[in-house]
Amino acid sequence: MKIEKLAPSARVEGRWLCHLEDGSILRVGESEVVSFALYTGKELTDEELTALEGAVEARSVREKALTLVTGRSMSRKELVDKLTARPRDEKKKPVNAEQAEAAADWLTELGYLNDAEYARAVARHYAAKGYGERRVRDELWKRGVPRELWDEALEETGDAEEPIDAFVRRRLRGTRPDPRELKRLSDALLRRGFDWEDIRAALGRYADGMEEE
Repeated sequence: MKIEKLAPSARVEGRWLCHLEDGSILRVGESEVVSFALYTGKELTDEELTALEGAVEARSVREKALTLVTGRSMSRKELVDKLTARPRDEKKKPVNAEQAEAAADWLTELGYLNDAEYARAVARHYAAKGYGERRVRDELWKRGVPRELWDEALEETGDAEEPIDAFVRRRLRGTRPDPRELKRLSDALLRRGFDWEDIRAALGRYADGMEEE
């Protein structure tokens, strides 16, 4: 396959348009231009063309992956799932799992993807919002964080006593709750991811404080 024309893109810096004799255009990067020694008039063997197309696809996937992780933090699984999701535009070629995993490896090497750091950040975020350990575990599971990283991340949540006590004080505002109010409060704390033992202890502390007054 002959390269009819090789010219820099007017729209994207570092991108070159490789016009082939069959009328197709490959959008190659500077790295492909150098590594494949591309130039106008070059004859590409079938093997070279296949390798070049593969390199272009791999770079495209890496660029998409980099855009995703710089947009917001995510786990490796979230990234791979997003990359391999069916494109909305049916004309676009889907990314296969091997390409996605390779891009994830590349970002991990660069330090853009780190499941351990991400897990700790998730735990700190939900702990700061007053959620319990069970809710943090649910979030780590939903985000695809490997289970072996959970325990270390959960150390970031701290003791449950302070956030539960703050929630109880905020909801009861110094009043003496009746059984129905206590049930609603307990259910709310359970939904926030706290264990029943911690909830019962917090309600006991609140009651003790009322008695002292």
